Amino acid sequence: MDHNGIHVVDERQEFDVAQFLACAGAGRKIVHSDPKGALFSQGDSADSVFYLQSGRVRVTVVSASGKEATITLLTAGDFVGEDSLAGASEHRSTTATAITPTKAMRITRGEMIRVMHDEHAFSDLFLSHLLARSMRSQADLVDQLFNSSEKRLARLLLLMAEYGESGKPAKFIPPVTQETLAEMVGTTRSRVSFFMNRFRKLGFIDYNGRIQVHSSLLKAVLLDHLPEHEPQPRLVPRTEIPPDRSIAKLSA
Repeated sequence: MDHNGIHVVDERQEFDVAQFLACAGAGRKIVHSDPKGALFSQGDSADSVFYLQSGRVRVTVVSASGKEATITLLTAGDFVGEDSLAGASEHRSTTATAITPTKAMRITRGEMIRVMHDEHAFSDLFLSHLLARSMRSQADLVDQLFNSSEKRLARLLLLMAEYGESGKPAKFIPPVTQETLAEMVGTTRSRVSFFMNRFRKLGFIDYNGRIQVHSSLLKAVLLDHLPEHEPQPRLVPRTEIPPDRSIAKLSA
């Protein structure tokens, strides 16, 4: 009400976060990526943030020596490329590659800064995302420091199947190689293969081209019912080599 007693209606339209993230507009563009297609690559200009509307994305980094490592796997509802807002570097430090057909909203850095400043509903959502990502990174570090590689693999499979997220878990996890699983767990491919076979025999997963994770794996992790000790590699008995015989003769 103004000083004349007239009710003044705020004509500013209420901001709709869902519509903002679903529809193209000023500073926003919907992009599609096929499996193995990159939303952005390491070294690209860091000028935008992506919001995943559907699909799965793998985030990787390549060292100066050329070694590639998987940092995380993302799904619909996640943001990626948010480090472009920090302004610490003009170039991307990671690569985001689609695992499945992916649809994303590309939001320019300028539009992201504007909407975070002007729209509290959006800034609250984005802050929640950043806090969840930080907590996930901390949990990953604790997992790496204190848990066996078998438990780390079990946790990774549960995360990929979206156990603990809102809604029903995914029937199958996205296509992923044992090499990628080994990178993320911090172990060897042979160990991953051994554990995957054991999980299948115990009924925790099904694996026939695609991996299906059952709730029994979640129960085993929560109740700490996974095998307590990791298998140790068998040691080959040391062979004493006589001084007058070569290795070639021993293997003949």
